[in-house]
Amino acid sequence: MVSIITPCYNGSRFIGQTINSVFQQTYQDWQLIIIDDCSTDDSLEVIYSYSVNNPKVKVISLKKNVGAAMARNIALKAAQGRYISFLDGDDIWVPEKLERQVNFMFSNNYAFTFSAYRLMEENGKLENRIIKVPPVLSYTDYLKNTIIGCLTVIIDKEQVGEFEMPNLRSSHDMALWLQILKKGYKAYGLNEVLAYYRLVGNSNTVKKRKAARDVWRVYRKIERLSIAYSVYCFLFYAFNAVKKRML
Repeated sequence: MVSIITPCYNGSRFIGQTINSVFQQTYQDWQLIIIDDCSTDDSLEVIYSYSVNNPKVKVISLKKNVGAAMARNIALKAAQGRYISFLDGDDIWVPEKLERQVNFMFSNNYAFTFSAYRLMEENGKLENRIIKVPPVLSYTDYLKNTIIGCLTVIIDKEQVGEFEMPNLRSSHDMALWLQILKKGYKAYGLNEVLAYYRLVGNSNTVKKRKAARDVWRVYRKIERLSIAYSVYCFLFYAFNAVKKRML
């Protein structure tokens, strides 16, 4: 079974499309765990309208906002599947996503995989930009190239063991991937577009600056890298980030 972790906060505009993309999966051995992080819109009503009479969908409604990291950790405690996957409440999977990736993992005995994905405008229109992925990343590779899209990740809990997101407001997924890779596992990339990442928000420039700041914080505060090695990794990160946007 694949357990799908989906946090949602004020996502009533998109959460239905996200849920439908799970319902349309060709691989059917899954459970969807949706955590409503104390939304102030009608997200919860929309979620319940899709989950009623569907035992494969578990809804967790939080009474106070805890942020995406803690919301995901609450869902992880309820996960029953061997494989753990992540899908945010505004992103979409292609119908063959789970089938292609689970087969990729099972046939190669991979513990940690990710895939390519395509960017999508807020209104759902697909952009031409595709984020392609390398065949494999180690811990040191990922420090210099944060190419792993959270919406594409699947982790084999039977191999990796129990895990949780570090309690950070942002970049908690990056910190978790590093935590797993540091144990000696490698992340294997399936260079096929299996998901669509929705670009939501007003200022891409602000988001890019925030992402860069968060990456630096993970280097120094979480991984406790030296300033010199942090600068070295950051230069590669910046180069790869620019390269990714130009492709």
